[in-house]
Amino acid sequence: MKNLLMVWMLLTTMLVSARAQKQIRDESIVNQQERMVFKQWDRKKFTPTSGFLGLNPYYWLTWGLHPNYPKTDLRPLGQAGTQNQRLVLVTGMQQTDKNYELQSDTLAQTSLLQIAGMSGMLSPTDPLWMLYYSRQLKGITDFDPGKLLASLPQIAKVQIIVNGSLDWYTREIAILSERLQAARTTTLERGKRILSYHRLLAEYRRISAMWNDKVIAATREPDRVKIRQDLAGQQVKIDGWTPESDVRTAKEILNKRKY
Repeated sequence: MKNLLMVWMLLTTMLVSARAQKQIRDESIVNQQERMVFKQWDRKKFTPTSGFLGLNPYYWLTWGLHPNYPKTDLRPLGQAGTQNQRLVLVTGMQQTDKNYELQSDTLAQTSLLQIAGMSGMLSPTDPLWMLYYSRQLKGITDFDPGKLLASLPQIAKVQIIVNGSLDWYTREIAILSERLQAARTTTLERGKRILSYHRLLAEYRRISAMWNDKVIAATREPDRVKIRQDLAGQQVKIDGWTPESDVRTAKEILNKRKY
């Protein structure tokens, strides 16, 4: 009897526990859960409803203190939700970042091109240098005193060396060579570098003209020496000169004057 009583109590307890865990589905709670995420914000599903002529007291107890709540979509993932707004802003910022990155890359490439144009390492590849100035300034870059002296007339070599013209011209070309090397290796804007070449070329032409004058003078010097020697060897004789002859000549000139 005692065993039966215990079995009956156990079954009763299990039955009560099973009935206590019965699933409860409240449509109002389900709708609110769906509104709190992203599924829906349907005003028809705001329960309890106002009822006939708005006389449902539960509606006013629930929504009376929050009349604007059903009218405003508060879902973060709704069409105008804060999460979607944030995602749209993030997408816009990503596009802006890409535009900034593209602009930065463009500026970087432009800067690299400017640096390449200003770098002295690339100055030999300048088209204007290759086509014009390298040829015009070859007398500076390829200067050789021995070859220069060998190209002179034999009659002028000794005179050029003796009077120091060769040393002078060598020093001037060395100065121009240092200036040209500095202009080619220093980091400069292309326009300033070309102006440096132009000034050096004008200076080189001026010095070359002076050098040619010295060479011509040295070539003619032996003839001048011979003429001076011949003049020094001649004796000019004046016959019958007296102080009165000068006076007589002056009077004759004055008498023959027309005015």
